[in-house]
Amino acid sequence: MSPTPRYADAVDTTTHGEYRINRAPGDERPLYRFTGRITADGSSGFRAEPGRYHVYAGWFCPWAQRVTIQLALNGLEDVVSVSYVDGARDGRGWAFRETHGPDPVNGFTLLREAYEATEPGFDGHISVPTLWDRQTGRIVSNDFAGIGIDLATEFGEWSNGADHYPSELRPRIEELDSWLGPAVNRGVGAAAGEGAAAEAARAELSAAFAELDKLLGQQRHLLGERLTEADVRLWVTLARFDVAANAGGAIGPALDAYPNLWAYARDLYQRPAFAGTTDFATFARPGAVLPDWNAAHGREALVGAGA
Repeated sequence: MSPTPRYADAVDTTTHGEYRINRAPGDERPLYRFTGRITADGSSGFRAEPGRYHVYAGWFCPWAQRVTIQLALNGLEDVVSVSYVDGARDGRGWAFRETHGPDPVNGFTLLREAYEATEPGFDGHISVPTLWDRQTGRIVSNDFAGIGIDLATEFGEWSNGADHYPSELRPRIEELDSWLGPAVNRGVGAAAGEGAAAEAARAELSAAFAELDKLLGQQRHLLGERLTEADVRLWVTLARFDVAANAGGAIGPALDAYPNLWAYARDLYQRPAFAGTTDFATFARPGAVLPDWNAAHGREALVGAGA
């Protein structure tokens, strides 16, 4: 007989307060305490093995979706398991509720329990994605960038052979990230604020979208012929743009104002790894109008038609 699933009680900010992201002094980034890496040969202390690792994710979270897309692209869904936290939190952090099911690995009701099990008295950021190691009973990493890269590169023995972070393109992928990370991925949030800094972020975002629209009028993917990690990183922000930060045109024109960029976004969505890891309802603002992601995009004839 299966044990009764355990769930957290309802969100209660009166009792528990609002969640606060702890940061290092003078640094605006959240404090990610765990940055372990998985390696094929185990030299990092965490060997790539089927059934050993579990990803705690959130449907709402773009950083977590980068990881779940890589799992799907590489055919690793039966190699690394995934479960999802509830989309609302109070001062206790993310929790497991009936909405998306229980914690199937440890039976935790709060994700905080995984952090406390790894480091008693943990005071950093409790975030998704979180990579858990069943063998050692601890968190490997909550650094979304490292988790995604390791899934794309270290599980080749069990993957479908896809390679979306090829060694010869890694410098270009990271160079793109140095631009699109602040201008788009984090820029969308900055643009949603008020004052001079937000105005500057909106201008930078608009310029980035215009540049991307021009580039993607000439090639199917960001780096031309191949679908890469660069496309994954950009797409999760594009998926949320019209229905989250920019709902109702709050920070600028809708994505369809950039026809090549919008067609590119639909092109990726219509592939199973992207559509299957997306639940628009978990991040759309109330009343937001969802554009037609299944509309024809006509990009097959561009360079990089195979992916």
